[in-house]
Amino acid sequence: MSLKGSTPLPVVLAGARGHGRWHVDNIRRLENKGLVRLAGICELTPLTEEEFGGELPEQSDDFGGLLESTGARVAVICTPIPTHTDLALTAAERGVHLLLEKPPAPSYAEFRRMADGVAAAGVACQIGFQSLGSHAVPAIRELLAEGAIGRTAGIGGAGAWVRDEAYFRRAPWAGRRRLDGADVIDGVLTNPLAHAVATALALGDSTRAEDVTGIETELSHANDIEADDTSCVRIGTARGHQVTVAATLCAERADEPYVLVHGTSGRITFWYKQDRVLLQRAGHGPEEYEYGRTDLLENLVAHLTTGVPLLVPPDETGAFMRVVEAVRRAPDPAPLPDGAWHRVPGEGRRVVPGIDGLVAAAADTLSLYSELGAPWAPDTEHPLKEVSTR
Repeated sequence: MSLKGSTPLPVVLAGARGHGRWHVDNIRRLENKGLVRLAGICELTPLTEEEFGGELPEQSDDFGGLLESTGARVAVICTPIPTHTDLALTAAERGVHLLLEKPPAPSYAEFRRMADGVAAAGVACQIGFQSLGSHAVPAIRELLAEGAIGRTAGIGGAGAWVRDEAYFRRAPWAGRRRLDGADVIDGVLTNPLAHAVATALALGDSTRAEDVTGIETELSHANDIEADDTSCVRIGTARGHQVTVAATLCAERADEPYVLVHGTSGRITFWYKQDRVLLQRAGHGPEEYEYGRTDLLENLVAHLTTGVPLLVPPDETGAFMRVVEAVRRAPDPAPLPDGAWHRVPGEGRRVVPGIDGLVAAAADTLSLYSELGAPWAPDTEHPLKEVSTR
């Protein structure tokens, strides 16, 4: 479906609170550039003008009806994870193009239902891994193709974040593996630090479902939740190298997450929220670069109006969804023993002593927590059985 030359495109936003506020601001930015127009907001409880910060567009809790009444050409979906597939298909059935927040679905089966339905409808769909809009990603891939650090030996990812206990009470689905019989899978690797996993896979050119050959998981939690907040995963790829990502929401100190590409004659570190790259290689001094970033909604609009390629179409997140499926199928995350964590006085958060170093060491050595000697590490879930990649 071509919309060439037809800006500003009317946009409906589903989910304008929480992270949705970021999308409101971004849509306003693109409105100022004449690219889009916010035509409607879908929320179960309508926003007030004070919340929205100005005159409100049309609002409704009926997503399909709102798409029709506004004539929307694009929908941005920033709603609870279990709702993503049905809402995406509701839009696709009406010929409405999509920016779908990550993770795109809580299971591989739901992901395939969404991706196949979107493809059959002939609409464009962008998955909201904003880090994959960084110009650093193709730049690093080019460095690797040129052999700047020799042969790629493996890729590590590290995410040491701080979240208080209230974070897990922000919504009924927060910190849950399932809710009312439906998968949620709101774990540290699959939602808050999902970008670390997706970006590591992207730098290894292993983004599609068929690029994954096996997955090991170690999932645990210090907080009183169902899902995991301190976990690691090791992914085998068809390219013959391993991708290991370690993450926690119980860090001693919050740090910038990064992906580390190990080569036979050097290494590349990518701080993906900052679009910053450090190249270290034999025979050279360290070289640091900063890159720009293409916004994913802006890229979707450009795709629809001028035909530029989408940066993150669904099939380019298939490998990430294999990881989500491995986390979903793994045994329920193990609660850390009382002696493995403590509360920070006055901050309402739980900390796992030593976890910052373990996260960094996992990315540096491509090892799992159990292999690094963490006394609380759960048993490793061995490589994932094959998942259908129709």
